[in-house]
Amino acid sequence: MSRPVVLIPCDVKRYGEYPFHCVGEKYINAVAHGAGAMPLLMPAWGRGAELRELTDLFDLDAILDRVHGVFLPGSTSNVHPHRYGGADLDMLHDEQRDAVVFPLIERALSRGLPLLAVCRGLQELNVALGGTLHPRIHEVPGYLDHRENDELPRDAQYGLVHAVDAVHGGMLADLVGAKRFLVNSLHAQGIAELGAGLRVEARAEDGLIEAVSMVGGWVLGVQWHPEWHFTDDTASAKLFAGFGEALRAA
Repeated sequence: MSRPVVLIPCDVKRYGEYPFHCVGEKYINAVAHGAGAMPLLMPAWGRGAELRELTDLFDLDAILDRVHGVFLPGSTSNVHPHRYGGADLDMLHDEQRDAVVFPLIERALSRGLPLLAVCRGLQELNVALGGTLHPRIHEVPGYLDHRENDELPRDAQYGLVHAVDAVHGGMLADLVGAKRFLVNSLHAQGIAELGAGLRVEARAEDGLIEAVSMVGGWVLGVQWHPEWHFTDDTASAKLFAGFGEALRAA
């Protein structure tokens, strides 16, 4: 296959009585066209009392042998708080995705595979490395409300609404070629305590961590949604292009 292959874990969403395993098309398009890669969707596994970790069902290493990198997309659901010792608030969770993603992150990092994480993906990466989350940032004193306005049209919800300041000399600043740039904001949760081995790459104006990386490999997580603007925003385009370069070098 001429294109590098990128593994993307699915969400589990219910339509009527039936669960569907799916990934938003915007993420697939950004990986395919922005990074120049072939997306490979990984379904979640188990349900209810039968929920089981991915590595209990098949050889995860055999799958990772066939891919060049991993992309963790955003979602309307949240990491279950039992993963980071948080309170069980009334929010949408997807434990089937959790069961796939956490062993996937561990094995991908151990292999040194390029990994790009967006929104929930950033939060998963942080929790996988022992970090914690603010379940509702807008309720934490000192932070702004980072949620989108549901009354706006979808494209306006994904508009570039606030600046982030990238760390000088960091991976993100070097990749984008700018220390300060605008991003969109469509999330209620965010990083509280940083996971082990992660370093801050950018913060919002209120101090919230907006991007992280890891030393020694191509691992980058961002809290915003660059997939929406990969065709018309310089920072978003460079982010996915950089991921593509890392995939082809892997």
